[in-house]
Amino acid sequence: MTTRPKSLPSPDMPIPPRAEARVSELLASASLMRLEAGLYCVVVAASPYADARTGLPGVRITKAPGPAGRPDSVEIRTISPEGWVAATGDAALVRVSDGVAHVMVTIYQPPGSGKETAPKIQILPLITGPGAQAASLPQATKPLPAPSPEVAPPPAKVAMDVMAHIQTRGDIGTRFGDWLGEQGSGHWIEGFVISPTNGIALADIEYQVVLGRGWSSPWVEGGQFAGSRGMNLPILGLRVRLLGEAAKSFELRYAAHFIDGSEVGPVGLGEACESAALVAVEAIRIEITPKIAADVSEGAAKGKKRGGKAR
Repeated sequence: MTTRPKSLPSPDMPIPPRAEARVSELLASASLMRLEAGLYCVVVAASPYADARTGLPGVRITKAPGPAGRPDSVEIRTISPEGWVAATGDAALVRVSDGVAHVMVTIYQPPGSGKETAPKIQILPLITGPGAQAASLPQATKPLPAPSPEVAPPPAKVAMDVMAHIQTRGDIGTRFGDWLGEQGSGHWIEGFVISPTNGIALADIEYQVVLGRGWSSPWVEGGQFAGSRGMNLPILGLRVRLLGEAAKSFELRYAAHFIDGSEVGPVGLGEACESAALVAVEAIRIEITPKIAADVSEGAAKGKKRGGKAR
């Protein structure tokens, strides 16, 4: 007769209650977003049912599996390195580089939850290609008006060279050479527009904002807004360059101050002005000065040199 050791439970024995408690079944629902080429912001509306201890309900935004979803054409940036977007008004940036691709949005809820407690999702197009349309989820609320990258902020009473949208403060302007933004405030810049008042043509100045490591927005020309407004998304750096006649007649330098207290610049020639840690920009300074003074100084130096040889 074979006896089973007492230390090994029989396969027919029920699982002890303590072991059962190790596994909790969550309510999960997934949707596929079909997005055309462009840059999108996926916003999770604040949920009154969020649990501070578990973080649920929560949302994950990931590339769709399989080649049909074209994952190689999709880039996703979230605040959390694990890819979670908490149900507290957080957001994610999604970029589709070309064609049409799919992105998977999965909502996780605590046991016993219902559809009425699920976070609402909003899809906001930031930059889209010709004919591109913003995708929506079955649970999506009516999207908020999307900020257009081609529309400058409302004109100020006094002409300003640079206007920036600053977190909690709104649109603030300044002239070339002055700092824009409050250093040490912890309020980051969400985007800016350059509209020179010194005679530089709008088409002769271009700029872009840094959105992530190795990831920048497209170049836009003067008078157009780069970044976002009202979505609590910081820029992480900037590039500015002069073209045409402006490049021949003016010198350009720019610098940035970041929320961690670091400062980069002044730099020029379209260089990336970003911190090593790639943190949010708190203030920027753009300087554009005529080259006349530099040319006069150089000419005077050459004249003295020639005069010395003559004597």
